[in-house]
Amino acid sequence: MKTPILRLALLLCLALFGLIGVRTAVAENISIATGGTGGVYYPIGGGIAAVLSKKVPGMEATAEVTGGSVDNLKLIDGDASYIGLTMSDAAQDAYRGEDKFKGRKVPLRTLMILYPNRMHVVSVEGKGINTMADLKGKRISTGAPGSATEVMAFRMLEAAGIDKDKDVKRERLSVAESVNAIKDNKIDAFFWVGGLPTAAVTDLANTPGTTIKMIDNADLVPAMNKKYGNLYVQDTIAKTVYRGMDKDNRQATVMNILVANEKMSDQTAYDIVKTIFTSRDELIAVHKDTADFKLENQKTAATPIPFHPGAVKYYKERGVNLD
Repeated sequence: MKTPILRLALLLCLALFGLIGVRTAVAENISIATGGTGGVYYPIGGGIAAVLSKKVPGMEATAEVTGGSVDNLKLIDGDASYIGLTMSDAAQDAYRGEDKFKGRKVPLRTLMILYPNRMHVVSVEGKGINTMADLKGKRISTGAPGSATEVMAFRMLEAAGIDKDKDVKRERLSVAESVNAIKDNKIDAFFWVGGLPTAAVTDLANTPGTTIKMIDNADLVPAMNKKYGNLYVQDTIAKTVYRGMDKDNRQATVMNILVANEKMSDQTAYDIVKTIFTSRDELIAVHKDTADFKLENQKTAATPIPFHPGAVKYYKERGVNLD
C-alpha cells in the first residue's frame, strides 16, 4: 500500500509528464501564400518556410503555389494560420474593400516590408512594339487571374489611354505561361510585376533566336498615383539584368509586403519576423531580392496596412523607428 507521500509524488509525476506530452504534441502550422513557380514569390516563400520550420520550436511552415497577391489576400481573410506575400496596391484594395475585394474588407496587418516589385512590359523583336501605345490592337497577357500583376496591368493600360476590353486581345496567363505563349507566337507582349531577375523572363531572354524588348512605362506613374494613391515610383531595370536588353528600362515599381490576419497571435507574428531577419544570409542564398529585407526599410509610410503588434514589438527591440 502506497503511503500518502508516495501517492502524491506519483500524481505529481503523472501530471508533469501529462503537461510535457501536451506541450510537445502541440504544433503550429503556418502556410505561406506565394505565387506561381515561374516568379519570385515562390522561391522566397519556400526559403521563409524552411527557416521558420527549422528555427521556431513547434512551427511547421509550408509554401503554397497560388495565383499571386489577390489569391493570397483572400486566403488570409478569416484564416490566421496564413501569411502572404503581396504587392501593396492589392493589399490596400483588400484592406479597404475595394476593386476585387469590393464589399469585403480583409483584416490585414503588415509583418514587414520586403523588396521592390518592378513592372515588366515584355515583348520581343519583330512584334512592332516599342512603346505602350503600340500595344493597341495586339495580343497581350495581363497576368494570371488572382494576381496583383493583373491589378497593376489594368491600371497601367488605363493610364496609357488603352481600353483593356476593347483595344487589346487579352489573355490571363502566369509569367511562365506568358513566356511559353510568346515563344509559340500566341501573344505579342505580356505584363509581369516581380523581382529581379525573374526566372521565366530570364528564360525568354536566353532563348536562341529571340531578342527581348522591355517597354518603358515609368511615365505612367503620376497618373496612376493621382487616381490610386502614392503606391508607385519611377524606377529602372538595368540593361544588364536580362540578356539582349539594349538600354535600361524605365518602369513603374511597387513595394512587396508580408502580411497576416490581424487575429494572428502577437507571439507568432513576433517569431516570424524575428526569424526572417536573423536568417537573411540563408534567404539571400535562395534569392538575391531578399537582400532588401532591411530593418531601415520598415516604415509606416512604406505600407498602406498597419503593422501587426507582434512585429512592432520586434522592431522596438531592435531600435527601429517605424514613423
